[in-house]
Amino acid sequence: MRRISTLDDISAGLDALCEIDPRLEQVRDVAGDVPLRLSEPGFASLVSIIVSQQVSRASADAIFGRLARLVDPLTPEGLLGGGEAMFREAGLSRPKQRTLLAIAEAVENGLDLNHLCGLDAEEAIRQMTAVSGIGPWTAEVYLLFSAGHPDIFPARDVALQSAVGHALGIAPRPSEKALIQLAESWAPWRGVASRLFWAYYRETRGRDGAPPAQILKKT
Repeated sequence: MRRISTLDDISAGLDALCEIDPRLEQVRDVAGDVPLRLSEPGFASLVSIIVSQQVSRASADAIFGRLARLVDPLTPEGLLGGGEAMFREAGLSRPKQRTLLAIAEAVENGLDLNHLCGLDAEEAIRQMTAVSGIGPWTAEVYLLFSAGHPDIFPARDVALQSAVGHALGIAPRPSEKALIQLAESWAPWRGVASRLFWAYYRETRGRDGAPPAQILKKT
C-alpha cells in the first residue's frame, strides 16, 4: 500500500482525484496549497490528537505545549507518573485525562503505535478503538497524519462535512453516513481528499479546521 509521505504524493493524489471526480478541479483551485501534515508516529502524536478534540486550535496548541513542558519527554511512563496536579496545570478536562491515562497504560501493556502504522486501516482502527476513550475519528486521524495512510476519510469530522457541503453545493451539509458514501468514489485517495477539503475549509472559512499534526516532519 502506497503511503502519503511527501508533497509529491499529495500532488499525485490530487491529480488522480480530479480525474476521478472533475468537480474537485474547482475545489483544488480554491484550496491552494494542500499541506502534507505528516507527523512522527508514536505516543506524543496520539496525545496531540486527543488534546485537540472539541477545543479551538489555539487552545489545543496551548494545552499541548504546557503538557509537553510538564512531561518532558512526553512518554507513557512520564504521563502515568505525573499525577492529577500535572493534568490540572496543563488544562486537561477529566474525560481527556482518563483517555490519556488509558492510552498510556495500553502502550505500557504492549500496544505498539508504530506497528499500527503498517497495518491495514481496518485492523489498525480495531486495535486502537479497543482502548477506552479512542473513537473512530481519533484512530482515523492518527493513521492519516502519523501513518500517511492514503485512503482514509474521517467523515465524522464537522469541518470536512462543512467543506464538502459548501464545495459541492450540498445543503444542509452531508451527514456522516452520506459523506462516507460520497467519499467512496474518491478511493484509493481518500486520505488526500481529506487534506484537500481541510485546505478548502481553511481558505473559505478563514481558519484551519484540520486537527493539529504535532511533531511535524514536513508541512
